[in-house]
Amino acid sequence: MINVEKFIAQYITKRTESFFKIDIENNNDNLIKAIENKSVMVIGGAGSIGSSFIKALLKYKPKRLFVIDFNENGLTELTRDLRSTFDLFVPEDYKTYPLNFDDPIFDRILEKEGPFDIIANFAAHKHVRSEKDAYSVAALLDNNVLKAEKFLAKLILSPPKHFFGVSSDKSANPVNVLGASKKIMEEMILGYSNYFPVTLARFANVAFSNGSLLDGFVERLAKKQPFSAPMDVKRYFVSPEESGQICLLACILGNTGEIFFPKLDPSQMMTFSDIGTQLLVTLGYTPRYCESEEEAKEFALSLDENSKEYPVYYWNSDTSGEKSYEEFYIEKEDVDFTKYHSLGVVKNAQRRELNEIHHQTNLLQGILNKPNVSKSEIISVLQRLLPTFHHIETGKNLDQKM
Repeated sequence: MINVEKFIAQYITKRTESFFKIDIENNNDNLIKAIENKSVMVIGGAGSIGSSFIKALLKYKPKRLFVIDFNENGLTELTRDLRSTFDLFVPEDYKTYPLNFDDPIFDRILEKEGPFDIIANFAAHKHVRSEKDAYSVAALLDNNVLKAEKFLAKLILSPPKHFFGVSSDKSANPVNVLGASKKIMEEMILGYSNYFPVTLARFANVAFSNGSLLDGFVERLAKKQPFSAPMDVKRYFVSPEESGQICLLACILGNTGEIFFPKLDPSQMMTFSDIGTQLLVTLGYTPRYCESEEEAKEFALSLDENSKEYPVYYWNSDTSGEKSYEEFYIEKEDVDFTKYHSLGVVKNAQRRELNEIHHQTNLLQGILNKPNVSKSEIISVLQRLLPTFHHIETGKNLDQKM
């Protein structure tokens, strides 16, 4: 089986040390001062990025760590992983809670156990696959925007010293509902920057993160099923370890209202099909290029321990909301490339005043509550709220693909 960490370093990021190593070393004293003996809450901490953030954070010995995630199995594995890792500090006051951050019990925890010095929120829909129809789009917007805004409003009464939220490269010139929701979320979070310090990070793809297409390749290998991937979609990638580190740096070092992103060059973008092919070659297979999903699935039936060929079906993207490449910032944004070695910082990102945020969320809630609301109606409201949103609609979605 493949050594994923080694494969990422050799063929995807093409670096043996963390992209953020120098910035972490240069700011070690600031990180210690902000984290050591402090109280931390991580929401969505059982996911790939959240758990990586926790591992990066624990090196600086916080006094308390509360982890919130509705994935109970994920929290269990997180705890086992942390406590099974050699020389990793876990505070005595470490607790996990399997619940959603809009749960009344969560409010009770926030009220009785807060205020927390650091709150990092990773709870969000993250995949374009989440966009299909009115139901899926409504669920995405409810989680990424409406629930997030209610949570931020509560924090005014119990403000943290650092609040961090995860955004996405898809928020720059968005073409899908996920990107639009992240852009609206950015403007909303930044609107609270007058009440407590807030920072964000726009993300690249995290190689082999839970539920990602690359993680799906590993699952397909285990089940002897064919690879399927678009061959015309390019993305930036960071390793799982790097994903937590960029969040930690943005959370602790950023001035309120700043958005961080990795200073990756466009030449570093890769296609999923190229990575899939390299994975098979590394394992000793020759990719067998198939003309259809059915041909690939049929060939997979013949796979055994002696097989030298492995079926792949690569296709040109034709699903809604799929952008051929991603970007971390737009021309109108004031970007600082000089402050950090590996991080760019957006200084003047668009933000909304609280009265505008409330109007915006009420408008969004109203359309989502409308009986028999259509996806196109929701898209129209999003375009009113976000004039830069140019939705790509093809009538197809990723649930229709292998």
